[in-house]
Formats: sequence, C-alpha cells, structure tokens
Amino acid sequence: MDRVRLTAVVSGRVQGVGFRYWTRDRARELGLHGSATNLRDGRVEVVAEGPRAACENLLALLDGPGPPGAVADVVAAWGEPAGAGAFRIG
Repeated sequence: MDRVRLTAVVSGRVQGVGFRYWTRDRARELGLHGSATNLRDGRVEVVAEGPRAACENLLALLDGPGPPGAVADVVAAWGEPAGAGAFRIG
C-alpha cells in the first residue's frame, strides 16, 4: 500500500465556520491520521497520512463544494509519512 503524507494549506473563509471539524470527520471516514490546525493568518493547515488514494480523496473534498465556509485556494504538498496519530483538531 502506497502511504503518503499530505500537507494542504487552505485559504478563504475557513476559520470560525466548522471547517476543521468537517475536515476531521471526512479524514476519519477515509481512515486517515493527522490534524487540522488554524494558522494565525486565517488559513487552515491540514496534515493527513494514509493511503495515497484516500489522501487524494480528502484533497478533492477540501477544494470541492462541500466544506463549510468558502474555500478560495488549496496549496498541497506531498511527502513521506511521519507517523501521525489519530486525526485531531489543532
């Protein structure tokens, strides 16, 4: 199984609207580990580890019509998994 680490920085109106909790729920449904954390500049950083296909699905959901708030942009980077635990809100 091809395991990866996705780091996605999401900008737009994504703080104070339940975006991190929605992301956590989608990530858990996909069997991913990691976190969703508010950044000081108003963006949210999403780190997800697991099978590449599941991470790609999460990335598509982040940039789709489903998340609460209003996503303006998603910048993604891929890397090697670092052993993230159960998906949490940071």
